[in-house]
Parts: sequence; structure tokens; C-alpha cells
Amino acid sequence: MDTFRALTILSMIHLAGTGAALAQAADPSQKGSTVSTVSPDVVKSLAPTGTLRVAINLGNIVLAQGTPDAPRGVTPELAHELGKRLGVPVELTTFDAAGKSFEAMKAGKVDIVFLAIEPVRAAEVEFTAPYVLIEGVYAVRPDVGLASNAEVDRHGVRIAVGKGAAYDLFLTRSLKHATLVRGEHSFETFLRDKLEAVAGVKQAVVRFVTAHPEVRLLDGRFMEIAQAMCLPKGRPNAARHLAAFVEEMKTSGFVAEAIARAKQEATVASPAN
Repeated sequence: MDTFRALTILSMIHLAGTGAALAQAADPSQKGSTVSTVSPDVVKSLAPTGTLRVAINLGNIVLAQGTPDAPRGVTPELAHELGKRLGVPVELTTFDAAGKSFEAMKAGKVDIVFLAIEPVRAAEVEFTAPYVLIEGVYAVRPDVGLASNAEVDRHGVRIAVGKGAAYDLFLTRSLKHATLVRGEHSFETFLRDKLEAVAGVKQAVVRFVTAHPEVRLLDGRFMEIAQAMCLPKGRPNAARHLAAFVEEMKTSGFVAEAIARAKQEATVASPAN
């Protein structure tokens, strides 16, 4: 009888353990959160100080929201997930513009940044494949006679842009006639100086137009912005690990779910070839 009871108890413990394991595996919140074994060399290359220092750009509302003390959104979530997999603490430093986070990496103050893929920066940072795609669009004053994106590039048109933003870099090399007016706060510059147009990430521009109905949003986009994770050049093993991490975050649904939790709209990039 004692033997029977012992076998019964062992069987119940086994079934309980199996049930808990299956429940955890089925929990959608566990998606993309499996801890991987990472070599110490890769950990050291990605987080040289023992802490993963990550730049978060609060100037792009699609990628990050919240406050400097409590940023949230897809980029903070990716940063924390990477740190968890590396087994190191994560330190988030927030900036109000992409150009400032790029300068912080150049100065050695952060290890990882989230930037649009841009040729002008490729000499200094290693880009992963994009994890998300967003759009660059124009808003214009209705009295300037601009009806399409192509018409914005003409003599006499002044376009407000965020200094160092992806669309600033793109327009710098692509415009032939219009003039860029760079500043820390492009929407304020557009209104204050009565410029003809303002460029920006679609979601931010739409929000601006909603608050200022006298301004008109042009149809379509003038560029597609491919957002990637980046680290300094010269760390090939770390770059390969980061690239694989981004691919898993896309295919597992982690990126899409983080964007949905933030109540933002963006296209998750296709898997890299």
C-alpha cells in the first residue's frame, strides 16, 4: 500500500510539472523571451562595461513614447529583451532626436542605438536589417500652391526638418531646388518662420496637422524609413549576434506585438535575405 501511494504521489508531481511547463509554453507573453546561451566574448563586445547601454529616441513617437524616466514602446522593449538574453542589466538613455543618439554612440556613451539606415552613417555604425518601416511625409501651408510631394522641391520652398533626422539626411542628398531649415523643433520652426513645408515621420506630422487644421497633409510619402538596431563598427561577432536577434524578434511576432501594445502603426520589415 505504501509503495502504491508513493508511486501515485510521484505520478501526480510529474503531471503537475508537465502541466506547468505546457502552460508556460502556451503563454503568448513568453514569445521571444527564451534566454539563449551567448558566448562571453559576444556579451563583452555588445556590453563592454557589463551593462547594456542603449539610446532611446523619444523624438520618434512610433518607436518610443513615455518620459525620459520611463520610456516605453518597441525600442525600449527590444533593448530590455536583448539585455535579458545577454544576462546583463540594461541602462536606457533618452534623447529627443536621432542625431543626438548617433553622436552619443560616436562618443562611446552608449552601446546600441536605433537609427534609420542611412549611407552617411554606415562608415561609423553597423546596421542590422530593418525591424520596422515607417514613412516620411510633408505638411504644407495651403496658400503656397503645393499639391504633391514632387512639387515641394522647387525654388523658394523652405522645408523645416529635425536636425540630423533620417529625413533630413535623405532630403539633403535628394533635393535639387528647395531649401532645408534645420532645427531642434521643426514644427515650431515651421509655424514661427511661416515656412512653406515641414517634413517628418508620418505619425508625428498627422498629429501636428490634427492640432493645426490650417495646415494640409500631402498625400503619399516622399521616403520610406527603414529603422534598424546599430552598434559601432569593428565588432563583427557582436554584429552577427545583433542581426540574428533582430530577425528572431521580427519572425516571432515580438516587434509586431510591441508596436500594438504601444498603440502605434508601422510595418514590420520582412525577414532579411
